Amino acid sequence: SPTLVLALFSKVLAELQPDFPANTLVTGFPFYDRSDAQQPPSELLKFLDEGEPPILFTLGSSLVWIAQDFYRVSIEAAQRLGKRALLLIGDKRNLPQTKLPDGIAAFDYAPHRLVMPRASVIVHQGGIGTTGQALRAGRPMLVIPFGQDQPDNARRCVRLGVGRTLPWRRYTTPRVVHELSRLFNEPAYSEHA
Repeated sequence: SPTLVLALFSKVLAELQPDFPANTLVTGFPFYDRSDAQQPPSELLKFLDEGEPPILFTLGSSLVWIAQDFYRVSIEAAQRLGKRALLLIGDKRNLPQTKLPDGIAAFDYAPHRLVMPRASVIVHQGGIGTTGQALRAGRPMLVIPFGQDQPDNARRCVRLGVGRTLPWRRYTTPRVVHELSRLFNEPAYSEHA
């Protein structure tokens, strides 16, 4: 725009650059959760309260429509690590056909401001809103970029030392286990987050 360009990210990720238009304003992250009037399901709160912080697996607001094997692989990885997991599936079509294993819970939606601070690690697609929420929660993250700004956001999180990244095409159980093990076993990620 000749009037104003809004850069919808935080200065934590990037400062104004010399090649940005002169009228660029870095706004901070676009935090969004559905209306506060919507109470989280009591089953979600019970799950969060009944054990160690789970690994949170989410694809944000749009990639849930093309999730493919993301949630199946996520469940397998959590089981191999012996960790609890919370899946934000976005749509019931992403729910596995079999009964969820013990220690694994799935919900269509939960406010990120509620669940992210209570997670051990956050696995997400790297959209700017989800990235901002994960950074605000102060938890290490594994970013699985699909496209658009997500690969750049993932690289910036790696550079900040708050997480690791794995390309979507390499989202397999052994690789996810390897990456999550590093996040759990190397304290620097939690310290930086």
